[in-house]
Amino acid sequence: MSNSHQPYRSHRRRKKSHAGRLGLAGALTGAVGIAAVAGAIVYLRPGTGGGEDSTRPTLASQGDGQGSSVPAPKAGPPVNFTTPEGYGYSLAAVMAGTNRQPLGATQAPPSGTTYAYADYVLTNSQRRPVLLDFPGDLFMPKAQVPADARERCMPQAGIPDDMCTLPNHSKITARVDGSKAPIEENGSAMMPAGASYIVRIVSDLPVKEDLSADDLRLYVWNARFTSDRKGVRLAFP
Repeated sequence: MSNSHQPYRSHRRRKKSHAGRLGLAGALTGAVGIAAVAGAIVYLRPGTGGGEDSTRPTLASQGDGQGSSVPAPKAGPPVNFTTPEGYGYSLAAVMAGTNRQPLGATQAPPSGTTYAYADYVLTNSQRRPVLLDFPGDLFMPKAQVPADARERCMPQAGIPDDMCTLPNHSKITARVDGSKAPIEENGSAMMPAGASYIVRIVSDLPVKEDLSADDLRLYVWNARFTSDRKGVRLAFP
């Protein structure tokens, strides 16, 4: 989830679906088109586990994250989350799909495989800056993960047993409705008050080429955002 700069890592279908799920208005097409823009923020999740002690993205190491400004895309119902520090976020799923180059030029996956991705809108729901974080995680049927990568596809509490999440990374691909770009505060990247971004999350390991976009799911499960440690699904429009 690639053409990334400094990453932040997480352990971690029946038909080919390279165009993604649920077509977007022309606005999102523009957002995806600028996914490879220089200076976008990249966030990869460690491949070993929980993700609770993950390294946070910094602007100094990853560019200014300007991206292009686009109108708000069609999205599913927003879900609000609050961290123990009091940071507030709203997330709304946009689309999911598969693509051999979901964030622009990158090394092609092996024949018969591709990469899974999903887009969502991330919003700072407060009137003050909040830590730039990427709560969304991408899940797929374990049966659609190549055998040599299945041990790295991890299940999570409250998420169907046949679904798992591969190591992945997230990247801001656009700013919504003229939102200000992330700022740096004490070495951490922060979202300005009310800022809203389109984020793309991409699997680092390939999936089977016949994985259907309809089988991909977005969940928030990290304990920083869900106190009961059970996954909260973000519904696509």
